[in-house]
Amino acid sequence: MRTRWQGRKPAECSIGPVQNRAAIIAGGVAAAAAVAYGLLRRKPTAQAPAALPEEPAGPDPRAEELREKLAASSELAAEREAFEEAETPVDEAVAESGEDVEERRRELHERGRATAEQMRRDLPS
Repeated sequence: MRTRWQGRKPAECSIGPVQNRAAIIAGGVAAAAAVAYGLLRRKPTAQAPAALPEEPAGPDPRAEELREKLAASSELAAEREAFEEAETPVDEAVAESGEDVEERRRELHERGRATAEQMRRDLPS
């Protein structure tokens, strides 16, 4: 006599225990990572601050040096602005010269094409 469940898998399945082990291992790894992160992020314990050197009572000589550098740089900036104001922008220079930009561009392209064609003819075949 044949039974109804003949040829089917047994009722026991091995997937459940494997999944449980994987979950336990993943949880352990996550916990270890959290502990390691916490240890690395921990602030160092408070220590006595190192004694700062006493500053001299008089003015700092470095401050005067910096003031001199600042004054020199502001003079240079003013000179540069005056120089740039005297310059003529490129657009205005072309408009004043009366040259047609498109005509110059066309001539330049023609010369370039002619030179490229000559170079192609001069290549050894």
